[in-house]
Amino acid sequence: MTAEPRPPSDLRDPPPPTPDELRRALGAFATGVTVITALDGGEPVGFACQSFASVSLEPPLVLFCADRGGRTWPRIRAAGRFCVNVLGEDQEEVCLRFGSSKGAKFEGLEWDRSRWGAPALRGVLARVHADIRDVHAAGDHDVVIGLVRELETPSDARPLIFFRSGFGVDRREPPAVPAADLWAWGDHWG
Repeated sequence: MTAEPRPPSDLRDPPPPTPDELRRALGAFATGVTVITALDGGEPVGFACQSFASVSLEPPLVLFCADRGGRTWPRIRAAGRFCVNVLGEDQEEVCLRFGSSKGAKFEGLEWDRSRWGAPALRGVLARVHADIRDVHAAGDHDVVIGLVRELETPSDARPLIFFRSGFGVDRREPPAVPAADLWAWGDHWG
């Protein structure tokens, strides 16, 4: 015989976590770092994104999350296809460039136009070329589902890891870039 579950003594819902509390707790989950790119009207666009994952093998689907209020995501959406560039551990500067709202992100950066019509960054670990299949609103972000068209794995170097507001998991000193300047907004640049 099992006991009936007892209701909690306080039936009120606790307040939701603040953005800072959520950011701090989820910072304990180490992620890889990507740059999502596309061509919009012939102009290269892109943003740094740590919210990227595989969804399905059959059919081959991936997802990324983009801030609905960002400037770049609407341009990628209009393009209809994108390239996920998986960064290597020596590409912190590339991440910072695409994670910033300032400056010309592609200025002085070597890249190629893929046969799928998206900027393919050089020196990355992998590239995932995909068409936008679905977009789902989720809070202040869109969850973008992409149908994979082609995969490239040009390098077998170590990945760039983002953990507790900094790069890498073995660092002993605090991150060089304050969290508010880099990932405090998640994928806000999208």
